[in-house]
Parts: sequence; structure tokens; C-alpha cells
Amino acid sequence: MSRAARPDDDPFVIHRSLLFTVAYELLGSAADAEDVLQESWLRWVSVDPAVIREPRAYLVRIVTRQALNYLRTVSRRREEYVGEWLPEPLLTSPDVAEDAELAESISIAMLSVLETLTPTERAVFVLREVFEVPYEEIADAVGKTPAAVRQIKHRAKDHVSARRPRIRVVGAEHKNVVDRFVAALNTGNLQGLMDLLAPDVVSIADSGGNVPGAARRPIIGADRLARFLVGGISKAAGEFVASAVWINGRPGIRLELKGHLVAITSLTVENGQITRVYSIANPDKLSGINQETALSR
Repeated sequence: MSRAARPDDDPFVIHRSLLFTVAYELLGSAADAEDVLQESWLRWVSVDPAVIREPRAYLVRIVTRQALNYLRTVSRRREEYVGEWLPEPLLTSPDVAEDAELAESISIAMLSVLETLTPTERAVFVLREVFEVPYEEIADAVGKTPAAVRQIKHRAKDHVSARRPRIRVVGAEHKNVVDRFVAALNTGNLQGLMDLLAPDVVSIADSGGNVPGAARRPIIGADRLARFLVGGISKAAGEFVASAVWINGRPGIRLELKGHLVAITSLTVENGQITRVYSIANPDKLSGINQETALSR
């Protein structure tokens, strides 16, 4: 059987979930990650496996290089994006949350922070901090010296640390807040929402300019956000339903209107209150949300 048929014992197949996770963390887009894997596969089948000593490392290097090419290509597209740009959400199993570091690294909040890094900084940070790839291998993947990679990693880590939530929330607490938020949304309970939202909460919505009535700028403040949400719920006239789902390794929210998915929402929780609300409503980013995605590291 040829390697092009992708036998189960092919290293690419064995490590596919890892390779997808790497590509997704570098790109924030499942669709782009799949394109990167396809390009990487074409390069993989063109080499003689007998000359590759460490297939896993070799494949991670290929995927990283292809992802970096994509990042540089899509950066201009994202600059022209209508409204706020957020990562494409993934439906994941609760098992992903068992690896706390992986779950944090793929959260919508973290991926949004990674968007503020340069492509090379993002690749170095993800490969080293999440996947613990040796500096020498990272250097080979990004075309830098190991010494330069170390400097880039420290710079990127400082940048991320200054922007990530300072308090880690245990899964049970996060789920409790999500469940209460879902209940308040389904009943249009203004006070229930206010009780959960931090006074300086920030809500960011990504509609890609394709959803009428969607906020194109961040909504800041508990009162403003709660009233905005209740106003939208009241207009739905009982046809709005919120439900808890696992999104990017954490409890998130699925929002439906008249039985159709209209948005996926992820929350950042600190001290029992919601400090960030990320809502992805762009239909182009919701097409794959009905099927769980396998992730690993």
C-alpha cells in the first residue's frame, strides 16, 4: 500500500491530532489548520521515511513552517476584517480539560492574546511553552539560531503573561459560573446577569459583518452588557435558547435562535465573576461546531 493511502501506522496519521493542535494554536482557525495539514501531508509523502530519524519532530517542523507561511498570508486579511476578529471555536470533549495546560493554551482568551504576537513569536511561544519542543528544533522550524529563539521566547512569554488572566480558575468553578449564566440568559434575568458580570467586564463579538444587530465594538461594563443581552433576548420572543457545551477545552455556551446556531460564547472567569465575554457569531466560523475535534500534545 502506498503512503498516499494514509495507512494507520503512518506517523502522520499517528500524530495527526497533535499536528492539528499545533497548526490550530498557531493560526486560530480550524479551516486554515486543515489546509496546513494538507500541505504538510503533500510534503511528507515526498520524502523517504527511511532517512527520517524522528518522524514526530520532523512533522511538527513541517507543520510549523507551513503555518508560519499561512500566518504571514492571512495577517493582511485579518487587518481588513469587519469588526473584531476572534478565533474559530472548536467543540471539544470534557477530556481535553484534564490537561489543564493544553486547555488553557487553546482557550479563546489565550488564542486572542496570541494574536497580538508576531508570527515568529507565536510559533516560538507555542512550541516551547505548550509542546515543550527543544530550542534546537524550534530554531530549525522558524529559521533562527537557538540563542535567538531563547530571546524570542522570553519576550513572547512576558508579553503573554501581561495580558492573560492572572487567576487560574478550577474547572468546577468555571462550569458553575457558565451554568448560572446560561440560566440567566434563558430567563432574561437582568439581575442574575448583573450578579455574574464583573463591573468592568468586556464583551467582544465577532460577526465578520455578517450578522445584523451584532455589536461591532467591545461592550464595556456590567450594566451596559446586561441590558444589551436582555434587550436581544426580549426581541427573540421566546425563540432564543442558551445551552452549556465544551468549547476549546472549557465549558462554553451555545446560542440558538429558532433552533439554529447563531453564536458560540466563551467566558473568562476571575474571582467568581465574568471578566471577558467572547462571542463568535460569524457563520463562516461556526460550520464545524457540531463535531468534536480531537486535540493532543
